[in-house]
This record gives sequence, C-alpha cells and structure tokens, in this order.
Amino acid sequence: MRIGKIEHFRSPLGLIFSIVFFNAIGILTTFSQEKPNFVFILTDDQSYGYMGCTGNPIVKTSNLDTLAQEGVLFTNAHITSAICTPSRASILTSQFERKHGINFNSGTSMAEEAWEQTYPMVMRRNGYYTGWIGKNHVPVGEGGYDSGIMESSFDYWYAGHGHLGFYPKERHKIFDGAKSETQVEVVGEGVYDFLSNEEKLEGALRFVEKRPANQPFMLSVCFNLPHSAGTSTMEMRGTDDTMYKSLYRDIEMPLPNHYLAKKDIKIPKLPPSIHRAEDRQTSYAFVNTPAETKERYVRQLQAMKGIDRLVGRLRKTLMEQNLDKNTIIVFTSDHGLFMGQFGLGGKALCYEVTTHVPLIIYDPTSKKSARGKKSDALVQSIDIAPTLLSMAGISVPSSYQGRDLTNILSEKEASVRNYLYTENLWSTHFGNPRCESVQNREWKYIRYYKNENLSALKKIEIAQKMGIPPTNMLYKVHDSDIAVYRNYVEGPLQGEAAVYEELFNLNTDPDETINLVNDTSYSAKLVEMRTVWKREIQYARGEGFPKVVRYTADSEAERGFGIEPK
Repeated sequence: MRIGKIEHFRSPLGLIFSIVFFNAIGILTTFSQEKPNFVFILTDDQSYGYMGCTGNPIVKTSNLDTLAQEGVLFTNAHITSAICTPSRASILTSQFERKHGINFNSGTSMAEEAWEQTYPMVMRRNGYYTGWIGKNHVPVGEGGYDSGIMESSFDYWYAGHGHLGFYPKERHKIFDGAKSETQVEVVGEGVYDFLSNEEKLEGALRFVEKRPANQPFMLSVCFNLPHSAGTSTMEMRGTDDTMYKSLYRDIEMPLPNHYLAKKDIKIPKLPPSIHRAEDRQTSYAFVNTPAETKERYVRQLQAMKGIDRLVGRLRKTLMEQNLDKNTIIVFTSDHGLFMGQFGLGGKALCYEVTTHVPLIIYDPTSKKSARGKKSDALVQSIDIAPTLLSMAGISVPSSYQGRDLTNILSEKEASVRNYLYTENLWSTHFGNPRCESVQNREWKYIRYYKNENLSALKKIEIAQKMGIPPTNMLYKVHDSDIAVYRNYVEGPLQGEAAVYEELFNLNTDPDETINLVNDTSYSAKLVEMRTVWKREIQYARGEGFPKVVRYTADSEAERGFGIEPK
C-alpha cells in the first residue's frame, strides 16, 4: 500500500501549495474575529438512538446531552447514502451520490474541481483557518488517497485515510507521536493541539507556524467509531482506559427490537432474489448470535462514552481559550448500522436503522430563546455544508443540493422540505441490492432493482482454488466496473423497473415491519409516493457528468502503483 505522507510535501506540488499559502498570510490575518469559529464532529456507524438525548436508557452521554439541551437537536435527520464513502462525500459536497458519483464500487475519485467546492475549501478561500483530524474516507484527485491533495488542502492535518482501527498508531504513521494509544484519545490530542496553538504534537502537518489569533477557524473532527471495524479491534489492553474494559459490563444488555439470530430466520426481511444475506461481509457476522451482538453493543456504547468525554473536554478547552462564546459546534454521524434487526447486518439499505442519524447544532451566538429546542423537520446530511457557509456569511455554491437550516435554527421556519430522498448504489457481490426511498413524516416508500451480481461466496471459492488472495477478488475495482456503476446510476432514470417495493406508515409502524404495498387500501398512497420518487431521483441526479477522475486497480497499475482497499 502506498501512503501519501510527508514526502509529498517535499515535492514541487507541495512546495507550490506552501508558497501560495504563505503569500496569502498577510491577507488572511487582516480578517477580524467577527465571524464564528466552527467545530464539525462526525462519528461513524452511529444510529440515532445511541445517546441519552436520543432515547438510549443505558449509555451516559452527559456532554452530548448538554450540547443538545443548549443547541438544537434534529430528531428527523437522515443521511443520503447509508455507507461511509458516499455519505462522507455527500457531506463534503452537499450533493447526492447520484450527483457526485463516488462510492467503493464507482471506480472514481473526486476531481480537484469538485474538491474545491467542498465546505472546507470554500471556507478556507473565504478567510478560515482549516483543520482536519481523524478519519478521511473519500478519495480525492489522481491517485485517490495517495494524491496528497487533502493533506495539502488544510492548514492543519492530523488524519489517516481509510479505517483507523481502535489503535490508530498501528495503521497510520502520522499518529506515532501521540501519547495515547486508543482512537478517541489520539484524535483528542489532535483537537487540543489545534485549539491550544502550542504546536506540541509531533506528526501533525502544519502549513502555518501558528494559527492566527484573529482568524476564524473551521475544524472537522472525524471518528471511525462506534464503527463495527473499530470496535472489533478493541482488545482491552493494559494501556486502555478502564472505561474501555469494564464500563457497562455489569449490565444485561438488551437486544434490539425485532432481533433475529441467524438460526431463527424463517422468512427473510427481503426476498433472497434481491438481497442475498449469505454473501454478507464477514465483519458483520457478529449479528448472527445474541451473545456476539450484545458484546459488540457494549463496545459501541463504550466508544460513545469516550466520544462524549472528548466533547466535554473540547468545550472546556474552548472556554479556557476564550473561544466558547464564538464557536459553533455541529455533531452528527455518517449513517447507522444494523445490529441483527430482522436478521440484518451491515448497512447500505434505506431503512430507518441505517439512514436516521443524530444531528445537533449548537450556536452560542444565537438568541437564547432559539436554543434548547428539538426540531422534527426533515433534514439531511447534505444540509450541513450550506448551513455552515450561511452561518459564516459565505455564499453557497450553486452546485450544492442541500438546504440552509439557519431559518429553522432561528425559528423563522419549521421545515425546509416535504420529502427526504435516500439511495444505495453500492450493489456488489456482497449481496446488497440497489434501492431508493422517499419519505415524509408519515410515509416511506422504498424500491429495489434486480440483483445480478456474482456471489461473493463463489468468488472466494474460485480464488481459493486458484491461489488468488480473496481480497483481490472482492475489493479491487477495475475499469469495467465504472460502466456497471454508471448503469446503476442512470438505469432507473431511463426506465429500469423496480422488482420489489415497500410502503410503510412510520407513524403506526416506526420499525418498518409491515409492508403495505399489496394492501389495496393504500393504492392511492402508493401511486402518490411513486410520483414523489420520480421527482426526487431526478433532482438527486442533477445535470451533467459527475466531476470525478478514474481511480481503479487498472489506473493505478498504469501509474506504476498498487491499490489496496481502505
């Protein structure tokens, strides 16, 4: 695996970035601290109900609960794609996946032109000092994760591409200088280093000697927890905080509503012809038994407690630095995760378990009367970028598809849309189908398409017989896959018919247990929701070809490099 590390910044490209930035210092330091600072916190695999303020009766998240009590908690927030890379790309670009065109199976990387329109880059051009800490899972530019573009794009960079694991030093050299071993605490060291402005942390990449005191900042803090891959690597080592070894282990953990062990599945949630659960990635096999599911849940709640503690320390540090009264904090997750509900594991579907996430916006500069509220407005992850820019007084790019939420925050409006649209284009040998959904506060409609992907189990069988590493069969994307993915994007817009549909009444059936598609009492509602779907998918697709570049095993081989899954 090639890693785009410090060597990149010794290259001519890195030097150019540095020279341009240093020449701009005189201009940037003229900005007065009238604009607010921002801290954006993104967790991984965190379903809505993983905090006290969102209804979890077990986990103790006092700092996040306080943040919600002092800000605005959106109770009906959803992502656009329930899988890491497209969801994070959507947050950055304020575009649906159908518009930005980036996923694990797309064979593409975000073009530099598109990267320049992401919220951190727009804010940087408008005078913000920018930092990125933790995880990145969106490839950018020629060579994707190894292009060095993201590292060069921030004033402060302390992050790794792809999974961090629970012990990030074992995966990413940049974290070697951290005193801590565990992920949340390593990320925390970066946060405190950025805010303290003391330059004590070895490894962090800085392009300015110190953060100018009179320049507003935009800090993005991105976790790889409570993600299943991160919690699977927890080992309860002697160096781990006691919290990560014993917390919640004296409690009998409940199983989620409608949990089904693998052995008890009689009728699968979705027809096997479109969803082949036997091909599911082995990393989600923990949902197969109650004992393993409960163990993973304990670890997830421990991780959430760690994240909550970091949020508390973050706010304390802001106060100590006299930054608390002018720093807006936004907290959300990239998607949720199935924990055995209906026997399902993983994500990448359009059910509430995976699309419904927490969203808190805390603005200390707003009127006190507008804080401490809950909003049931239908909002999405693509709304974050335009909202940040609006709060910073920056014009929103015309390429953005999300909505500005500031009028909801100020209570001038109660909603910004009547329907939400979500989609899954990660249809692969791992059995998951393509699907899309539209919903309002009461109704949800999901449609699925024919699944003709070759089985992962069959690929593994052949790989073993031929002596080929199974990961090469399962995870490497080739040029031909780009055409397949583009067909996935355009097919429904060109008349491809759904092979299965679902209709749920979310008021009476919030767990989505009863499919009403074949109930003639709801025929009119079904027709209505199909019409809504047609309109929303057209909006999601937008105009023109996505601003992407080729990023496949073939493209990297031509450049003389290998490519490994992140």
